[in-house]
Amino acid sequence: MSDFDEMRAPGASLRFYEHGPAWDGAAAVALGALTFADPEAGAALLRDALARAGGRPVLAPMDGDTWHAYRTVVKSDGSPPFLMEPAAHPHAAEALALAGFEPVAHYASTRMALDNPQAEPAPVAGITVAPWDGKDAQPLLEQVFALAGGSFADKQFFKPITREGFLGLYLPLLPLLDPRLVFLARDERGAIVGFLLGFRDPAVPSRAVLKTYAGTRRGVGHLLAHHFHAAARGLGCTDVVHALMHSDNVSLVRSGQHGAEVFRRYALFGHRLA
Repeated sequence: MSDFDEMRAPGASLRFYEHGPAWDGAAAVALGALTFADPEAGAALLRDALARAGGRPVLAPMDGDTWHAYRTVVKSDGSPPFLMEPAAHPHAAEALALAGFEPVAHYASTRMALDNPQAEPAPVAGITVAPWDGKDAQPLLEQVFALAGGSFADKQFFKPITREGFLGLYLPLLPLLDPRLVFLARDERGAIVGFLLGFRDPAVPSRAVLKTYAGTRRGVGHLLAHHFHAAARGLGCTDVVHALMHSDNVSLVRSGQHGAEVFRRYALFGHRLA
């Protein structure tokens, strides 16, 4: 049995996820796979979904939780999408606004020239960073799963995922990644305390994409990003995308300090009764 129901109306369809993540402590419904022929058709179906939610808070676009696809493009320079970027759902933002939704979280992707001067990050005592050797993918992901659950658990809209669900999402992606652009930070005991997932952009081969990174110690993320930039430069990339940073995240500030410029903005929308 699927964990969503399809809702359809003339010119519009969406997926209704009864059990979405928590929003400020309240269980929310999630609406994903928004497909609207025009804003009015989308707004009409969204109102039906709100009625079905019965007064519970609703998040959209979101395919059930933040482990799966969520957010929609709200501003763009028109450049091609990069691998694993959220979809630009036609008419979604307009339809959501018409149905009474408001943006509840903002994100951005930036583009940075790799010849921009970069300050050396401060060393983190006892931490070593090295690229993934491309071996033992499942044991590696199991360690990343344990780390990610702790790193993201305090984030808004977080919903736990099972080990099996996590492996099902990420194991198929590993063959798409260049191990030279996947980095692991380890402590003195060899335990993983940070990770970074990156890849070459298939649409623009001279560009590398820093997709996700996390660390359990202050400064580990900056250290991982520095190694990623150096590796991308060594592979002949001329610029890098810092992908999908929350507007309140220090990563977005640091990206701008390196001369990166925003080329795409995204939003997650929400609706809840006053």
